[in-house]
Amino acid sequence: MLLLAFDTATPAVTAAVCEPDGAAVRIRAAASAVDARRHGELLAPGIRDVLARADASPADLTHIAVGIGPGPYTGLRVGLATAHALAEALGIACHGVATLDAIAHASGRDTPFIAASDARRKEVFWARYADSATRVGDIAVDRPADVPADGLPVIGHGARLYADVFGQDADAAEPLYPSAAALGEVAVLRLLAGAELPEPRPLYLRRPDAQVPGAPKRVSAVRGPAARA
Repeated sequence: MLLLAFDTATPAVTAAVCEPDGAAVRIRAAASAVDARRHGELLAPGIRDVLARADASPADLTHIAVGIGPGPYTGLRVGLATAHALAEALGIACHGVATLDAIAHASGRDTPFIAASDARRKEVFWARYADSATRVGDIAVDRPADVPADGLPVIGHGARLYADVFGQDADAAEPLYPSAAALGEVAVLRLLAGAELPEPRPLYLRRPDAQVPGAPKRVSAVRGPAARA
């Protein structure tokens, strides 16, 4: 198995090449950059870079794993469109991994916590975890004050943005963003265990900010004196 992992659901654009190493996962190469406005520019060069440093070609890949969010629509669709295009061109399997699961995995925590990312509109995407490998319940979107943290530590960029609301030091929020290395580890470990991975489809918890305009309203003509003449 040789798996290419990447994620564009947050300001981080991250890619990695991973493979099984016994019961563990070996990261052959990884790269990340944080730039919320350049997902489309950074992802393809990042993929080429990690493949080159892993001494691998696209033809060597057997699986692709992509972050499915939740996250802002514009960035999220870059990764998903790329994953589908590569998987179809190479004839290989494509799997999804929730972006918060990758953040949680990277934390390495063995006690309960919450992972939260920025959802904009003064909200966060969040999920509760029993440990770094075990999510408890579904991912949700709420205002920070409405997240039932119950005194648990909160990690992720959402935790740093609203550290005062969560009642913790902003520096305690690491890791802020997902890494493709962590996302790839999640995917490889689940595949080795025979566990199902989500479909590579965007995890939307609300409507996109941009909406397709509806049909224009019909306006009745007003007949004035000149029109009646």
